[in-house]
Amino acid sequence: MAKKKHKISTLKYFLRSLKQIYMLITFKEKMVFFLLVLMAVFSSFVEVMSLTLLMPFITLASDPSRALDDKDWKMVYDFFHFSSPVRLMYFFSFCLVGIYLFRMFYGVSFTYLKGRFSNKKAYQIKQQLFLQHIKSNYLSHLNHNLDSLRDIINNKAEGMFASFNAFLSLLTEITVIVFFYSTLLITNWKITLVFTLIISIQIFIITEKITVLIQKKGEIAAKSRAQTLKVFSKFFSNFKITKLKDNHEEAHKLFGENSRKAHDTEIIYATLQVVPRYSLETVGFSLLILAVAYILFKYGEAKMVLPTISMYALALYRTLPSVTGVLNQYNEIAYNQLATNIVFKSLTKTIVEEDLVPLDFNEKITLQNISFAYKSKHPVLKNFNLTIQKGQKVALIGHSGCGKSTLADIIMGLTYPKSGEIFIDNTLLTNENRRSWRKKIGYIPQNIYLFDGTVGDNIAFGSAIDEKRLIKVCKMAHIYDFLCEHEGLKTQVGEGGAKLSGGQKQRIGIARALYDNPEILVLDEATSALDNETESKIMDEIYQIAKNKTLIVIAHRLSTIERCEVIIDMSQHKDNLG
Repeated sequence: MAKKKHKISTLKYFLRSLKQIYMLITFKEKMVFFLLVLMAVFSSFVEVMSLTLLMPFITLASDPSRALDDKDWKMVYDFFHFSSPVRLMYFFSFCLVGIYLFRMFYGVSFTYLKGRFSNKKAYQIKQQLFLQHIKSNYLSHLNHNLDSLRDIINNKAEGMFASFNAFLSLLTEITVIVFFYSTLLITNWKITLVFTLIISIQIFIITEKITVLIQKKGEIAAKSRAQTLKVFSKFFSNFKITKLKDNHEEAHKLFGENSRKAHDTEIIYATLQVVPRYSLETVGFSLLILAVAYILFKYGEAKMVLPTISMYALALYRTLPSVTGVLNQYNEIAYNQLATNIVFKSLTKTIVEEDLVPLDFNEKITLQNISFAYKSKHPVLKNFNLTIQKGQKVALIGHSGCGKSTLADIIMGLTYPKSGEIFIDNTLLTNENRRSWRKKIGYIPQNIYLFDGTVGDNIAFGSAIDEKRLIKVCKMAHIYDFLCEHEGLKTQVGEGGAKLSGGQKQRIGIARALYDNPEILVLDEATSALDNETESKIMDEIYQIAKNKTLIVIAHRLSTIERCEVIIDMSQHKDNLG
């Protein structure tokens, strides 16, 4: 019972992968795909013709005078008015060479078009995955760690691309088989059916045993690669801790174990991929050899069946690789079914579309009856009301977990409330204007993220580089003098800002927040990790910068918020929730 279940499961996964691949192709791409299928059919026809013409060529080459005894050859001979059978042989030779030249150019062109189509689709899938995840809402992003995103966009996308390529090759090989099989049926349908029965039993055994194993190995490889990325990030993202703990041996062991699993499965997969080929070729040609041996044993010669045997030998020589190809492509799709499924779910996941409808902020931000709760948790906010006047300095205080950062995320339009409304002046904040609203906000977190690049690139953070604006915000953030002592805006910060002090990183964070000239500044525990002297200096600078801006400060230290006009204790609201 278990074996039968595995068989059905493998076929189900295979069909699901094909369906998912097909659903991700646009109508225009389906038309191109259909043309490629037609090209594959014609390619198969050329393959069959180039091989089937070899037999009459060999026959004619052995005795050109036979052309006068054969009805078809005689018709060609008379039509072109050849002076001798040898000249017919020359003509046929040139025609056959022409066919093989055409076969070569057509095959190369078809391979290029097929590769171009599949690689272009792979590129589009990666672009769509990147866009899908970067457009996803903030809460959805929190549910994905960075390693899983890297794995999906790189490894899983490559796995789906391999399945997509395999799908195209599968159809090509099937058309080759159909053409050759039809030719063999016409030649001798009885022998062909006997061959079919034996080969079919063998294929059934291969798919029953090998494909199930390949599918399992594919899942192990996919999970091992994802785990390898996690191990890499775990130890290299916290390199100082790794060095202090001196656990490089443990890191090396974990990385090695997961890498070995992935590579071991690749070895097994590569080995299993050639089993169908050798198995089918051994059985197919063994049957052919035994048939010849039997005819020699019974009749003493095989001259009368030599053309038929030669035809089967040529057909097997070309068809068996195609049968093997079909099995290999089937196994390839089964091997990558997990990757295909993950990519498909990512691409078909509904995301909330947000627009850039202009939004003015001249008077106030109003929150009415805002309620919010994380999944399977008690409410963080319930019927919360707040009004922030333009230019006001507002502090959000309270113990950890009371909802300060959550409220700030809702105000910034990063998180959507479960109920309630937010008004900017008298305009309701919706998905149509949410992106415009976020462009008005500069955000300074506690931990400033800096990537390995220049100060200028880190401040602009993907926005267009404007050197004058960069210098201006660097001066406002009081980091410009430090940069002048080094390489200016081209000063390298190191991975995570490793080459900078905590205060310098914080100033770059301030410059980044100011770069797009926001109307609102949000400080989320922005100075809590700094010493009192550095914090006091930076807060003086921030209050000076935010003189004509709306400022929202999340903090624990009273010294940080002493100049705020409105102080909201979120702990009291949390206590009221019970």
